[in-house]
Amino acid sequence: MRKIQIFDTTLRDGEQTAGVSFNLQEKIQMAQQLETLGVDVIEAGFPIASPGDFNCVKTIAEIVKESAVTGLARCVEADISRAYEAVKGGVAPQIHTFLATSPIHREFKLKMTQAEVLASIDHHVRYAKQFVNMVQFSPEDATRTEPDFLVKAIQTAIDAGAKVINVPDTVGYTNPTEFGALFRYLRQEIRGFDEVIFSSHCHDDLGMSVANALAAIENGASRIECTINGIGERAGNTAMEEVAMALHIRKDHYQAETNIVLNQLKRSSDLVSHLSGMAVPRNKAVIGGNAFAHQSGIHQDGFLKNPSTYEIITPELVGVSQSTLVLGKLSGRHALFTRLADIGFQLKRGATTTV
Repeated sequence: MRKIQIFDTTLRDGEQTAGVSFNLQEKIQMAQQLETLGVDVIEAGFPIASPGDFNCVKTIAEIVKESAVTGLARCVEADISRAYEAVKGGVAPQIHTFLATSPIHREFKLKMTQAEVLASIDHHVRYAKQFVNMVQFSPEDATRTEPDFLVKAIQTAIDAGAKVINVPDTVGYTNPTEFGALFRYLRQEIRGFDEVIFSSHCHDDLGMSVANALAAIENGASRIECTINGIGERAGNTAMEEVAMALHIRKDHYQAETNIVLNQLKRSSDLVSHLSGMAVPRNKAVIGGNAFAHQSGIHQDGFLKNPSTYEIITPELVGVSQSTLVLGKLSGRHALFTRLADIGFQLKRGATTTV
């Protein structure tokens, strides 16, 4: 089994969800739950953004003992220095620096040439490397970057000392076929691919972030960036609970596993939902209210005979107490008699009863 690291960015990218804001105590509470959950790396914030964000990252880095803590930084010396000051008290401090590489970002946002982008990557990764060993570099908007230039950008970062390369689908543009092919291409073209950690950071604008992350794993990624409940910019990020459960249930296919403590998933989801004010849709995979609910009579009958007929995940596995049978117009006699028995009525089939 390959080990897949889980990099959680609920406290950073998750907080970029429109209308969501966490205070220091809420971030500490979530960070401690992420540690209990078994997250490998917690991206606690963007230290240069504000004194409050700096203080959050610094406090979490000092409190958390079982997970590495990182802070985000642009390819700007002041950002990187500030990030280091925030994470240096952690057990395994990391710095995550990024620079956009796609044509549209180079032309309209950065106003930089390809040569200038490469020079900036080289300089700033080396600058970060003097502070911490684990420097992560992300070529922002990688999936809309010319493949040959993306190789140059990543190779530059690796040669400058980056130990982690994250490949972001920043605007949720790609699909599993393309994203898998991109990782295969990078693996073929980049020197030292297997000597560093390759990661994915996918957004859900087209509803494919989890599928894209799994495609990355199939093609060489060994770290996934994600958030609890998939919260994040616009349509959100890769949902951690879905990736962790997909790898667990389909370990026969992926031959990979994580350190996630699966029975802590529902507790983590409920906490993030409560603190963010964002309700989890009832039909949400893995941890939604209907994930273990059955209403169809055919499904209910099969479930009562053997739960595995209609459940590939047991509720206890994710920290839910039990499945539920919902009585409605589509329910069958088996579910009705079972429910009546649960509340103390023992009826014989075919018998006429008056109450």
